[in-house]
Amino acid sequence: MTELGTDLGAGIGNDAGMWAAKVVGAIAGAAVSLIYLLPKSRREALSRFATGVSCGLIFGGPAGIWLSERAGISDDVSTTDLMLAGSAAASLCAWWVLGALSRLAARYGRKSG
Repeated sequence: MTELGTDLGAGIGNDAGMWAAKVVGAIAGAAVSLIYLLPKSRREALSRFATGVSCGLIFGGPAGIWLSERAGISDDVSTTDLMLAGSAAASLCAWWVLGALSRLAARYGRKSG
């Protein structure tokens, strides 16, 4: 096996299956959250979708690990499933929070008078 320091391409995150699970999970989480909390405009939909996918890709691994440990199924879940579930959960949560904050800002952010 190649040491991490000798070949930058052989390190962490170079598995196509893992990246596919991340991408599918992130997109699925963002899509479900679009249905859960409908956007008011295309711009809002695009920004929330992009944020959801980005958060799913970035935080999918840690979220999957946290969820599996919390549920007590760490030993029973494959790494691909863990990444898929974590990316979907991170994407869903980020998108929903951004949508809720956007609506709160629109409601309470207006200046009166």
